[in-house]
Amino acid sequence: MCTSWRRLSSLQRLILLLGLLFCCLVAFTVLPRYFSASDSQGLPAVREPLQDSLPSGPKLSQIDSIEEHQRNLDALKKQASLLQAEIDQNEKREENLQANLQLNLPFKGGYDFFNGQTRTERQEQVVEAFKHAWKAYKKYAWGHDELHPISKTSSEWFNTGLTLVDSLDTIIIMGLKEEYEEAKEWVKKSLDFRVNSFVNLFEITIRILGSLLSTYHLTGDEIMKEKAIELGKRLLPAFNPRSKIPYSDINLDKGYAKAPRWGPDSSTAEVATIQLEFRDLAFISGNRKFEEVVHEVAMHIHEAEKANGLVPIFVNANTGKFRASGTITLGARGDSYYEYLLKQWIQSDKKLTQFKTDFEESYQGVKSKLVRRSEPNKLLFIGELLAGRNFSPKMDHLVCFYAGTLALAHHYGLGEGEEYLDTAKDLGETCWQMYNRMPTKLSPEITYFNMAKGAKEDLIVKPLDSHNLLRPETVESLFYLYRFTGDQKYRDQGWQIFLAFEKHTKLKDGGYSSIANVKDAGNPRFKDKMESFFLSETLKYLYLLFSDDPNLMNLDTWVFNTEGHPLPILKDGVEP
Repeated sequence: MCTSWRRLSSLQRLILLLGLLFCCLVAFTVLPRYFSASDSQGLPAVREPLQDSLPSGPKLSQIDSIEEHQRNLDALKKQASLLQAEIDQNEKREENLQANLQLNLPFKGGYDFFNGQTRTERQEQVVEAFKHAWKAYKKYAWGHDELHPISKTSSEWFNTGLTLVDSLDTIIIMGLKEEYEEAKEWVKKSLDFRVNSFVNLFEITIRILGSLLSTYHLTGDEIMKEKAIELGKRLLPAFNPRSKIPYSDINLDKGYAKAPRWGPDSSTAEVATIQLEFRDLAFISGNRKFEEVVHEVAMHIHEAEKANGLVPIFVNANTGKFRASGTITLGARGDSYYEYLLKQWIQSDKKLTQFKTDFEESYQGVKSKLVRRSEPNKLLFIGELLAGRNFSPKMDHLVCFYAGTLALAHHYGLGEGEEYLDTAKDLGETCWQMYNRMPTKLSPEITYFNMAKGAKEDLIVKPLDSHNLLRPETVESLFYLYRFTGDQKYRDQGWQIFLAFEKHTKLKDGGYSSIANVKDAGNPRFKDKMESFFLSETLKYLYLLFSDDPNLMNLDTWVFNTEGHPLPILKDGVEP
């Protein structure tokens, strides 16, 4: 009996106790009315009408007692009704969550990535490029974080098989069954998060956690869910309830978090670009703690004072305050803060409206404070405010994400008329020219724009900024622009970029490498590193760009995280 009682949930125990109390009250109020007037033979007597006995003092006392018990009964009934309503609400929520899971699992719902895809010729070549990179990783760096294709060695960053895990959903989307099964087996047997070293909260969240979540949604494989939940739990100590700003570094094994070596600040983009992943983790696990910690961070920044909706790129993890006179940029350390304002709203099925408002305000700030036109060709670019006030005509390649983000915002009905889309097209053209005007047809990491009247060239590339890291931001935006406009030029531009990667970054004996100088087509110089995002994002977005199937990762069903991992739009899983 005791064992059975312990197996009951707390709610079930409460309902049984209330039922028992109700029965006791019935026994003490109703039964005495039948047995108090029994005859000598023990048979119940026929009771007189209640009003006939009103003059009697003792009978009045009995009535008061009955009324009190009735009030208690009414209170119990009301409480039971509230409990039942709560039970019904929980059951409905669970039904909605399960229905939403099924709704957002295209693999289970009929879209079979491994059978039935009809690839275009260009897609086939992108798949071959992926296989070429994957083969080299498998041969020289299997299970390690990153491949060095020149020296044919590997290196560690997280000690979690970064390139392998980061590539999982790309493998699925490309329909590579054999490669996926092999990678899944490694995840099942070898992926271990008991890493006694510090990792960056942001990077491991967007790359490892994001990919595990995406892979689970695409396949339903429980091992991906289990690993995602384990990683999420190990990351929780990084969140600082005092300042509301998480520390940048976390020891996965010891659960100890700290600020970076160079100071007490975290990057604004990093603390504000973990929300999609942790909200999705809360959704699949049922543990609302994952959502609560990142929502607290997002709301802290939402409520902070801003200049024209723009934020400095550093925020103190001890005080929760932005660094005074910090640089404002859509480039490094600032970029994905703006991206996730829009995407949090989209992921929540438009429930988290405060972030949509912040995104719209930030666009007005970008337009008034950061947007300029170059000379002589009037290319639209987005500069920086050094110390929060001095304009610099410097634009990182990272900023090219913003064209795709604005196109996505337009698709979801934001902006006046075509304004967002027009700006997206203009910025996309600039990013394309950053590729097209280089001798290698590959973009530099950083470009300065000429604003002097009479200048002959729009772009200025300094020697230390001329490297290319195989980044995805421009082809990402080309994908969005093509999806929302259908303009073939975006696919043609993407194809030229792909061919440039093939010509200048591909190694015959395996893999692809970053290059040091995009201005020297004869000797771009390999840097001996293949970034995981080349497989996770660059090749994935090229594959999607060249697809003729609009249902392949439909943008009304999926929202991509900043590492290119698609997560489902949570129709009922997020409450404002």
